[in-house]
Amino acid sequence: IPDRLFVPLNQIIGSPAECIVKKGKKVLKGQMIARDTDYVSVPVHATSSGTIIDIQKFPAAHSYGLPSDVIIIEPDGKDEWVERKALENIIELDPSELRNMIRYAGIVGLGGAAFPTFIKLNPVGHQIKTLILNGAECEPYISCDDMLMRERPHEIIDGAKIMRHALNAESVIIAVEDNKPEAIASLQNLAEGLDWMTVQSIPAIYPTGGERQLVKVLTGKDVPSQGLPLDLDIIVSNVATAAAVHHALDHQQPLISRIITVTGSGVRTPRNVEALIGTPMSDLIELAGGYTEDADRLIMGGPMMGITLKTDATPVVKASNCLLVQTPADHATEAISRACIRCGECVKVCPVKLLPQQLYWFSQSRNLDALQSHHLFDCIECGCCAVVCPSHIPLVQYFRYGKSESWKKEQETTKSDRARERTEARTKRLERIKAEKKAQHAARAKKTAAENDRKKEIQAAVART
Repeated sequence: IPDRLFVPLNQIIGSPAECIVKKGKKVLKGQMIARDTDYVSVPVHATSSGTIIDIQKFPAAHSYGLPSDVIIIEPDGKDEWVERKALENIIELDPSELRNMIRYAGIVGLGGAAFPTFIKLNPVGHQIKTLILNGAECEPYISCDDMLMRERPHEIIDGAKIMRHALNAESVIIAVEDNKPEAIASLQNLAEGLDWMTVQSIPAIYPTGGERQLVKVLTGKDVPSQGLPLDLDIIVSNVATAAAVHHALDHQQPLISRIITVTGSGVRTPRNVEALIGTPMSDLIELAGGYTEDADRLIMGGPMMGITLKTDATPVVKASNCLLVQTPADHATEAISRACIRCGECVKVCPVKLLPQQLYWFSQSRNLDALQSHHLFDCIECGCCAVVCPSHIPLVQYFRYGKSESWKKEQETTKSDRARERTEARTKRLERIKAEKKAQHAARAKKTAAENDRKKEIQAAVART
């Protein structure tokens, strides 16, 4: 338990949670301290008992490095839990009730994307055939899921049972790379006798752990462009997510900690640590023996797809699976980028079969329509193209830029469309009001004319009499 816990309100894909505690309030471990604000949102919980000492901006675990709102807790050292009630016959509960429990436990995908798990477990309009639990860690250095599968396989199996029931899935496949024999054996021992579960060994080739690549390896089917495994009646989740579901339902424990690999040539004693969400990363470095003298780069994630952090004061979030500390020797091969020579090496290694060279040119020229037509959003940002590029072009950064510009344009288009719709609705409303007034005037004029005709008839009758 660190001296201070910095629990971010925004740790996931989706809307940030809304703080429901005030400075000076005492909280218990597992107590909700921020509520969900939208459908794609989950609550945040206190990761240890203590006192809320502040709510302020703090460095965030994102590539852009902008600060985000965090709730700062001063632990009291007691680690005292909020009151919890054990559940019985979980598998007999209604799937919608299970999903709600998973949502309010704050569970998200722990493979890196941090997408709310309850949404994945609610595949409206689909009958799920297969739930795939991803145990592949194809990036170098990362071993947190390997340790989980070796030491706590029962948590994964129990979580898989609950997730299968929530999805009403026919079968579950746990995919593990063939360079993890201990993890495979550990899971197979527990899965023996379960006719709905298979522990499948897959090649340890980067980036097999990608969702699309994993589905292809296991089923031979291709996920449609701009589509999801859901289109094939398949759901892919992470083994650590299944373990979190087990803790949430079997022990009423929200997602307040996770296993993190602290490694790299820049730390003295690399290891796996179960860290509380909100723990400063400097504390984890200290647990791993501290920095070596030549440590110069801190990455959250692996060397291929990780995010370089500006400070080790950044707190652990739910998406933190690895903390990699590098030295100059680790990136000595980095060189100044030169012009593209159109060699096509990037095309050969792209696991999604895209044309990175063309995407690079379109990103440079901000040709967003061409980027869309060349399936930019199918790119998983694995970095294979950048590694083999003889011109050392940072291709992934260009693709991220292209994606962000496309999202920005889409938001602007949506905003302008809404403005146009509001303008058109206002114009129609004014025209309708004008037409209604005109009709009212015409009706009054007709009524007045009819009354005048009636008066004239009366006057004529009086005159005749």
